[in-house]
Amino acid sequence: MKLIIQIPCLNEAETLEIALNDLPKHIDGIDEIEYLIINDGSVDNTVEVARNWGVHYIVSFKRNKGLAKGFMAGIDACLKHGADIIVNTDADNQYCGEDIEKLVRPILDGKADIVIGERPIDETEYFSPLKKKLQHFGSYIVRKASKTDIPDAPSGFRAFSREAAMHINVMNNYTYTLETIVQAGRSSWAITSVPVRTNGELRKSRLFHSMGAYVKRSMITIIRAYMMYRPLTFFSVLGIIPFTGGFLIGLRFLIYWLKGSGSGHIQSLIFASTLMLLGFMTFIVGLQADVIANNRKILEDIQYRIRKSEYDGVQIFDEKDNL
Repeated sequence: MKLIIQIPCLNEAETLEIALNDLPKHIDGIDEIEYLIINDGSVDNTVEVARNWGVHYIVSFKRNKGLAKGFMAGIDACLKHGADIIVNTDADNQYCGEDIEKLVRPILDGKADIVIGERPIDETEYFSPLKKKLQHFGSYIVRKASKTDIPDAPSGFRAFSREAAMHINVMNNYTYTLETIVQAGRSSWAITSVPVRTNGELRKSRLFHSMGAYVKRSMITIIRAYMMYRPLTFFSVLGIIPFTGGFLIGLRFLIYWLKGSGSGHIQSLIFASTLMLLGFMTFIVGLQADVIANNRKILEDIQYRIRKSEYDGVQIFDEKDNL
């Protein structure tokens, strides 16, 4: 059983060695532990620090591509190098390295494919009261969108089985944390969380420049992910609002018409027709998006088969392939 711990890095020369020193060297049930960093266009000596420390693998981008792209590049590299379990952590030593054993244990026991580290948000001193509330609110929205019970959705401290890693797809360039949970929940993967500890703050977060920007981008990511995996539901709910409004306005016109005064309310009839048409067209868009979503599932299955063949040298067949 091989574990690879990956760390996305952007100008982390000052904190990377501290984070690496905190990582475990042995875990019961794991035969081999290796380390990988994703150099996301760093302009300092992050790579040199990693090499001097003895990191096994380095994935480098010539320019910054964002956390989500770096995460996926790391996942692909870990799979290529034979990881049975992949753990993602941060280069700022935010998470306690000893708790990686807690993360991988449910996977080793065959109880989960994805494990999210639940931070003690309310006890974290360097989180402002506003950030704590937003973290809880964001996690609540993700739980509803994904139909999971993950209490700390933004946590980047997480473990993946090899099988789960081969299925992961991240479409946005912002972050992988929210989208992967929605994908896991809507795809009925075995996902759970375990409580983990955090260390003191070594530097400020670089993921967002303001709280408003964080909220905006997070909400867009959640909505987009839900729309991708439940498009018909999303557009049906969106379309029923104008359709219902148009129906009620049309009903009002009908009442006036039956009373013989409908000629003075033609504008209401036009407005009602427009709203109902808008609602109907939104539903049609939902049907089209649902077809696209089903095609995407087929493409994801093809991608999984390609990854399985490329990384494991296994050709997957089922009964349908032999027809």
